[in-house]
Amino acid sequence: MGEALKIGITGLPGAGKTYCLLKVIEMLEGDGLKVGGMITEPIVKRNRREGFYVMDWASKEKRVFASREIESKTMVGRYGVDISALEEVGVHALQSATANADVIVIDEVGKMEVESPNFVQAVKDALDADKPLLLTLHKKSRNPLLQDIRRRDDV
Repeated sequence: MGEALKIGITGLPGAGKTYCLLKVIEMLEGDGLKVGGMITEPIVKRNRREGFYVMDWASKEKRVFASREIESKTMVGRYGVDISALEEVGVHALQSATANADVIVIDEVGKMEVESPNFVQAVKDALDADKPLLLTLHKKSRNPLLQDIRRRDDV
């Protein structure tokens, strides 16, 4: 592993993890750095969180990957999770960022995202790359990937 700076932002849902990350991305891009990776955005209807988009930061492609309206065998709380959407947009974005970006961003490593083995591997590969990385983490999840990230000396 290299010496590239890796920063984790943690907190409960709604704490402002994504907002903080977006502000840092704005500063990095303002300095001319190429930022790549994935961001999740809430889908809000009538002041109620109904689901989440996953977005490729570089291409801006986005898809619904979790929703109250998705019928799926993968359920996290009240949300059905579309693993294929997460992998086609999010995993692809992480792989592309690991290969091509100056800075990798991952928002977020949470309960829904870790349902995908391909996502888990893409996160591990990004963490092991010799590139600066910023990620947001679900605060309370006891998933092995999140526990491994919290134990790392380089995050």
